[in-house]
Amino acid sequence: MAGTFRDGSRKKILLPLVPEYIGYANQSVGPEFFEALPARIEKTGPHEFKYRVDFDAVNPGDSIAAICVSRPTNPSGNVLTDDEIERLRAIAREKSIPLIIDNAYGAPFPNVIFSDVTPVWDEGMILTLSLSKIGLPGTRTGIVVAGKEVCRQVSSMTSIVGLANANIGQEILRPLVENGEILRLSSEEVKPFYEKRSIMAQSLFTRELDDSVPYFIHRSEGALFLWLWFEGLPITAKELYQRLKSRGVLIVPSEYFFFGLPKDSNWKHTSECIRVSYTMDAETVESGIKVIADEVNRLFKVL
Repeated sequence: MAGTFRDGSRKKILLPLVPEYIGYANQSVGPEFFEALPARIEKTGPHEFKYRVDFDAVNPGDSIAAICVSRPTNPSGNVLTDDEIERLRAIAREKSIPLIIDNAYGAPFPNVIFSDVTPVWDEGMILTLSLSKIGLPGTRTGIVVAGKEVCRQVSSMTSIVGLANANIGQEILRPLVENGEILRLSSEEVKPFYEKRSIMAQSLFTRELDDSVPYFIHRSEGALFLWLWFEGLPITAKELYQRLKSRGVLIVPSEYFFFGLPKDSNWKHTSECIRVSYTMDAETVESGIKVIADEVNRLFKVL
């Protein structure tokens, strides 16, 4: 849909909210594939915030081929509300472009989503799902729900770039779909497990980070990570990553999740956040959070 075409024209994918999934950044064979809009930051508590779509800035021009969002979003765990999705659908319909929703963590499966949302699809949308987050990461099986022409093109592409696709994932999942067991497993097993881990990780950060530190945890609404914003961080997130790495703790710095912004963007927020996974065993998560908090507490006491 996007990129540079033979006639020299160029199309882009609009990301109406960044930070967005790091895996998108290198999907193009050419430069300037994405056009991204900064999220609107809403502080929702003493140490909590949430990203919102800035709809005043969402105005796709003729160079935009599609709008793309993930729900829940990796890295932040943000879940676009039903109203936000409907407004994006309306904009896409008006511009006669598709709305792509990456539903790898979302409803109806694997349902790693901690708020009530309504799964949606229509002919103007492209919905993608994954088996990776429901316990089959090695099968790398994706599912595309779209109009016939889009599915035909995706099938043609896949037959070339994935010459010998494994089908074990589909075979394992088929009976669970046929008897509806996948919905029960998602709601009663997968979702509660990760929600408990999220609550645990948040409580550990609250315990370990000094209350005077200007930290904000993005409202945890889904996915497998916490996203922390240290407002006024005296070093960059990449530098914090290096310090933590030297102490045996790995996080992902925020700079990699803000692709598609104008090159002259000076939004300091892009270098003040980190992504932390809470999917390991509880002891590992706790020890890692203690190291992160110790490093951050010492950084802010220097000021």
